[in-house]
Amino acid sequence: MTDPNHPNHPSDPIDPNHPDHLSEPMSPPHPYYEELPFLNPREEAVRFTVRYGDDRRPPGRPGVLARRATLGAGWPVLQFRLTASAQADPQAYALLEREVSAAVAIERRYGAEKFGAVFARVVGFDLTAPEPFVLYRLPGGRPLTEWTGRLGPEEQERIIGQLSLAVRLLEEAGLVHRAVGPDTVRWDGAHVRLCEPFAALRAGEEREPFGGAPWASPEQRAGLGAADPRDDLWSVAQLGYYLLSGRPARGEGPPGDLGDYRRLAALGQSGLFSPRAAERPRPAELMRLLNVPDPLAAAVGAADPLARWHAQYDTQLARKRVAFGGDRPPEAEWPADALPDAVSDPRSSRTTFIGRIFGGGEDPFHPAGPGAPSEPLPGPSARSRMCPHCLLPVEYDERLLVTIDAKGNRIPLDLSGERRPAHVADALRKAYHLCPHTAEGDEEHELPVPYLTNGEPLTVALVGSSSVGKTHLLAAMLGEIELGGLAPYGLRCRPLNPEAHRTYLRERVQSLQQGRQLGRTGQQTFARFADGLLVSAGGGTPRPVVFFDLAGEDLAQDGEVARFLMGVDAFVFVVDPLRALRLPALDPVRDQSGLRRRDLGDEAFATVLDRIPRQRGGLVAAPAALAVNKSDLVRFEPSVDRWLGRALPGRFDPAEARDESRDAYAFLAHHASAAWLKPFDDCANCSLHFVAATGGQARGDRFPHGVRPRRVLAPLLSLFAMCGLLPGAEPMEGNVR
Repeated sequence: MTDPNHPNHPSDPIDPNHPDHLSEPMSPPHPYYEELPFLNPREEAVRFTVRYGDDRRPPGRPGVLARRATLGAGWPVLQFRLTASAQADPQAYALLEREVSAAVAIERRYGAEKFGAVFARVVGFDLTAPEPFVLYRLPGGRPLTEWTGRLGPEEQERIIGQLSLAVRLLEEAGLVHRAVGPDTVRWDGAHVRLCEPFAALRAGEEREPFGGAPWASPEQRAGLGAADPRDDLWSVAQLGYYLLSGRPARGEGPPGDLGDYRRLAALGQSGLFSPRAAERPRPAELMRLLNVPDPLAAAVGAADPLARWHAQYDTQLARKRVAFGGDRPPEAEWPADALPDAVSDPRSSRTTFIGRIFGGGEDPFHPAGPGAPSEPLPGPSARSRMCPHCLLPVEYDERLLVTIDAKGNRIPLDLSGERRPAHVADALRKAYHLCPHTAEGDEEHELPVPYLTNGEPLTVALVGSSSVGKTHLLAAMLGEIELGGLAPYGLRCRPLNPEAHRTYLRERVQSLQQGRQLGRTGQQTFARFADGLLVSAGGGTPRPVVFFDLAGEDLAQDGEVARFLMGVDAFVFVVDPLRALRLPALDPVRDQSGLRRRDLGDEAFATVLDRIPRQRGGLVAAPAALAVNKSDLVRFEPSVDRWLGRALPGRFDPAEARDESRDAYAFLAHHASAAWLKPFDDCANCSLHFVAATGGQARGDRFPHGVRPRRVLAPLLSLFAMCGLLPGAEPMEGNVR
């Protein structure tokens, strides 16, 4: 079988006796035929009959085997696959996925251009196969190591010029190749060809140690700073010296005899041989020095398919500012029947329903400066707290203290006879306080004592229909927090209740991290939060942060179980690409999962947003984040790839958060109906994010290649910034407040 849309077969002749930069065979030849399904670079499913050659170990790629393969009637390709034994290393799959992402980005951008021949050309891939793999066109030419002493001056100059062009093209695509050397660059007498981008990083990502002297730059070898396209220019400079002199340099700076080579002396003066990337010229500057035409400078820029939607995002933000009548929102108009009888005047400076009723805490529109400590509470009964379940105030009362045993029985806790303060504090840390407002017929409920004795609580609810991945996303978030994911942002986290937190970690987080799919959240008759933390910043009073994860059926029904929503401080609306996006590449996954696309949006979004009180401008006051979960399903879309493939920065960057929101909004607006953007349209402050709770699809009840959460803390960090919980974070530019 053949794919009429596949790229042209390579015209380079095949040399069956050439090692093709692979080592000796590991096993005797064992050609056989079978069918090989995979995705082409446009993520279209294709299927070929295939005949394999023998396995070899490519240098520098542990855990990966390479072999030649013949597709269909005679299309020769090169396959790199991750062996089953290597998949025990969680980084091995991530490296292959990163390689495929870079190769697909290059192919989509330059595959139709003549100058695209300088790159390894990807044919297809399957990252869900038992042994994930990527296919490339068979390379032509021979490594530069085999051309030593055989190249004339003109060929040497052409090689250096084409390598500079390759780095320029990579820079435009936001990539750093990092594996440019005499054994990985091939020359066929007319064109250079870089090897597969198995070591590529995105420009700006933290450098990872890779390569050796002299071909890798000193900063790259040491893994210092951020990856820079000029890292590859160091390699180009070293190759230039190698070609002219016939020997490698020491790799620490300009060679001592650089002045002996007239064609390199001018480049040395440009800083090309500097050990620091910042002192080297940009790729376009080097091309000008070499008199190499820059095809990107002369080309007319392609139309941005998302330009219209980026502009619409900007317009929507401006609309919200006008609705607020300036930088500060007007007071909310709360329906009279939404307020408890005990409340006489809800019109306070707080923006959340909790704060408007009970006051206290700092003004989120004018938060304290970075590191400013909160006022310590004089004692447990210093202020009332709203019960997040029944939305009524709870005063601390020692007579209502209980512990809960393994069977769920509530056992009264009497600390009146305990005189040791440390023992009292430890007991209260693990104790619960009964809510005194349990009405007849309601489920009896309680609050962890630290919820009542610390700073202003923050309640966060995950919203979305069944099977959108809310439970997996929350487990991934709390797993990242448990691994110290919030520490770089100046936040310290402790359990709100130690036993309940251990149970959640054991039943949810550890199960997910061990590759098991979590069961669906069951419907409830009473809304209880899934887990809680005490989050402190800058030495201030810890604030309780509790997370609600209700079944989609409960959220989509306007019933009593969801009445707690009127008191929630912040929301994470979870979008499922399988339901939302008009992308044909998702149809096979939709067929496998039984899910269907919905142009009417998520019914849980509409039900929840319709229940929350609005401000005069018609906007919801509670901060929100819109998380496009399962983004790994669309990871190769340029807007998604730009964000999902990079780690979160070590500090909260409002400009980056704004840029991601703008891209995610444009992506959804372009590929989904307007109904999926209802949370952004309805909420005064709403960020948007690409996240992946698991990083892959489950088979049966397991994730066969493990679980790899991606950027799952981004929505939470944005909410913390909006709620004044993130130290030193200024409001995001474009926020209405």
